[in-house]
Amino acid sequence: MKNKFILFVALCISFAAFSQKTWTLKEAVDQALVRNISIQQNKLSVKLAEKNVAIAKGNFLPNLNGSSSGRFGFGSFIDNISNARISTDNFNASFDLNSNITIFNGFRNTNTYKQAQLGVESSLLDLKKIENDISLRVVNTYLNVLFAKENLAVAKVQSEISRKQIEAANARFEAGAIAKGELLNFQSTAANDLQSVILQENALDLALLNIAQLLQEPTKGFDVAPIDVGTPSVNLLYGNSSSVFQKSLEYMPEIARAKLEIDNADFNIKLSKSSFLPTVTAFGGMGTGYSHRFNEIFTNDYFFNQLNDNLGYNIGVSINIPIFNRFQTKNSVAQSLINKEVSVMRLESQKLILKQTIEQAFLDVKSGLKTFQAATISLAAQKEAFKNAQERYNYGTMTLFDFDLVRTRLVSAESAMIRSKYDYVFKTKVLQFYSGELILE
Repeated sequence: MKNKFILFVALCISFAAFSQKTWTLKEAVDQALVRNISIQQNKLSVKLAEKNVAIAKGNFLPNLNGSSSGRFGFGSFIDNISNARISTDNFNASFDLNSNITIFNGFRNTNTYKQAQLGVESSLLDLKKIENDISLRVVNTYLNVLFAKENLAVAKVQSEISRKQIEAANARFEAGAIAKGELLNFQSTAANDLQSVILQENALDLALLNIAQLLQEPTKGFDVAPIDVGTPSVNLLYGNSSSVFQKSLEYMPEIARAKLEIDNADFNIKLSKSSFLPTVTAFGGMGTGYSHRFNEIFTNDYFFNQLNDNLGYNIGVSINIPIFNRFQTKNSVAQSLINKEVSVMRLESQKLILKQTIEQAFLDVKSGLKTFQAATISLAAQKEAFKNAQERYNYGTMTLFDFDLVRTRLVSAESAMIRSKYDYVFKTKVLQFYSGELILE
């Protein structure tokens, strides 16, 4: 029984460990794209746009409508045969089937269909824009987790150093080499370092919470896989922002969306001009009827005999030629032309916004690189200073106060280096995103 219990506990532990999935960056991005509510809403917009295409396509087909009516009559009426007024109750029924098809309406159906197809493309580009925004947000939150983990690791190292220093200080205090106040200072420093560990643990928990909520996953046991960021390259990926901007013009969905708005404006102009042209429609139909008189002096044929005898057909063509409609069409065309100019200006505005954004991103990368290089140099210098200070303190040529100042500067330099590294990595990925070369690993 004891062995079965141990086996059961082992299985539970292994299952719990297996269920705690460690997310890679690509898996996190893919999951966010599947779960995000805004993306789901835009996918529905794409489906609506596809239905508009189906509706526009149906305008090319003929329609078919059936109708039927029944009427009871009471009192007197003029007999069609004797031309005399008679008094009898009667029932009349009619059955009709009609169809018509548009032969020509100024290419309105054709342009409406093409415009609906543009609507699908526009909806897909809107969806792509949101997916890009979500992807960048996931990359940022993912790197924030890694940043928090490195900060926590540094804090734990410093806390461990403080713990060992307390042990050494205790030994020296018991040997009478240092005063109790110096020992208390070591203990105070260790307490501060332990508090720093707790703060960094809280920062890591918050970073994990942010990305778990973004992926709409349970926060318990959530974790991300490490990325070998290493030492970022000191060489800029691109010589200038102009090269990135030229690539982005072919890649960014907001630019393609603005171009489609111009095409859509062209179709609106054509649709407005179609009202100047005539509309030709072909039609056809068939109908029959049944009549019954509630009077013994009349002979009522059978129902189907009457339907067959009264059956009739019709076919024809109608044309509607616009002559004067209070200048409505002319003004509508003028409005469409103005709207096209608005679309052209909107495209130029999107290009300007994109160019300025990329210029800012390029400057951010350059600044981030300089900050990272400065932080790296500073950290190397602080490490050497700390080694020297530690030796001097061990030999008694440096006070504890001065030693703590050097150690504090080392901790600050390590934090600054980690922060500048991940800041530079993220800004580099933003620039890669705008150039269409971002690879999620």
